Amino acid sequence: MPSHTESKYEFGGPLGAGAIVVGLPILLCVFAFACNDVTGCPAPSLLSPSTLSWESLKTEIGWPHGGIWEFGSWEVTGMVLAYYLLSMFLWKILPAEEVRGTKLVQHDRPLTYRFNSFSSTIVQLAVCAIGTYLKGADFVVWTYIADNYVQILTANILIAYALSAFVYIHSFSVDTKYPNKELRELAAGGNTGNFVYDFYIGRELNPRVALPLVGEVDIKTWCEMRPGLTGWILLNLAFIAKQYRTYGFLSDSILFTASVQAFYVLDGQYNEPGILTMIDITTDGFGFMLSFGDLVWVPFLYSTQCRYLSVYPLHLGWTGIAAVSAVFALGLYIFRAANTQKNVFRTQPSDPSVANLSYIQTKRGTRLLTAGWWGMSRHINYFGDWLQALPFSLPTGLAGYTILSAGSAAALSTDFKMLDGREVVQSEAKAGEPFSPTFMSFTLPSF
Repeated sequence: MPSHTESKYEFGGPLGAGAIVVGLPILLCVFAFACNDVTGCPAPSLLSPSTLSWESLKTEIGWPHGGIWEFGSWEVTGMVLAYYLLSMFLWKILPAEEVRGTKLVQHDRPLTYRFNSFSSTIVQLAVCAIGTYLKGADFVVWTYIADNYVQILTANILIAYALSAFVYIHSFSVDTKYPNKELRELAAGGNTGNFVYDFYIGRELNPRVALPLVGEVDIKTWCEMRPGLTGWILLNLAFIAKQYRTYGFLSDSILFTASVQAFYVLDGQYNEPGILTMIDITTDGFGFMLSFGDLVWVPFLYSTQCRYLSVYPLHLGWTGIAAVSAVFALGLYIFRAANTQKNVFRTQPSDPSVANLSYIQTKRGTRLLTAGWWGMSRHINYFGDWLQALPFSLPTGLAGYTILSAGSAAALSTDFKMLDGREVVQSEAKAGEPFSPTFMSFTLPSF
């Protein structure tokens, strides 16, 4: 029986984790209907509560005639599974970069990872480009996604639940008499002994599975960089095609939004090995949090802007494009410059660009920059990341309603992560240990 780690709950503990496991899928379904591609975002009746009726609302949000039983479809679920199998097939046959990760805590050895998500996405986009060239906006992939959006969402939700259940059950086969020959470990934060919390956080750190004709697959990194991210681009392209079928033109706002988001995805996939230093990979187990986030939250929430613009097109003009581009470029510059400075400081401390920068020493032996970009803010890189996320939503605000960016997927040269504030808290906790004099001198300005 594996020993449980000391319970240090996050996300409100088991109650909060349970609420997220149940509530997030419901929330995305609410988004799918309340902010829809029939009447826009929000549905007009929601703006007039005094005259709101269920019958009028159902018409405006595209509610299925069969009710919730039509949220899912065996046919659509089969097509979604075929998409996952295609991604797995491309992972297997395309040339890949073999990369060693960070050392495992219990084994003092790294795992080896196989990365080729960028080339896999390019192959899929190339096939879709050929289909679009031949069939235009009526290419079957684009019409199928637009016509079965809710069913595709439901299929991915079910896959996320099923995968979470599989890795949770599979985690009990880990040999906790470390080191073990499989190099399997339980995640410290997900081995509390509470079923709900561990199911959400994830018990096993790096679950892997051996599949026939494929070999061993690292489930966490495969889900992190492949089906959801590529699916995000495909969803956006389907909404671009829908706008063209509906109006006979393409607005610069939807083209800009889709282009910026595609850059995020492709840049992150091109620099895929950078994820190996992410907290998701080095510390977190793989459970519902990452499974749902990778396969459902990112592609379906972050494509909401293009879905909205497919119904309510807006022409920004050169001035508008220049304005939102400037915001994006500024955020990109801050994010990359700050992270580059930090990376050089850690790996090449004698480099002239960082050699004379001030820093403080922590109890853990690490050094925290207090000058340059990092003298402006403790998390200046996150500020740049948030600036980059604004252009995702600015065109929708100009169109009439604002679809706020609920988070940002940072796919850049050093890493790829979905920011939710958690990494900020954990990084400060590690530096503080807790509230040491060095940490307090870093966080509290002197007067």
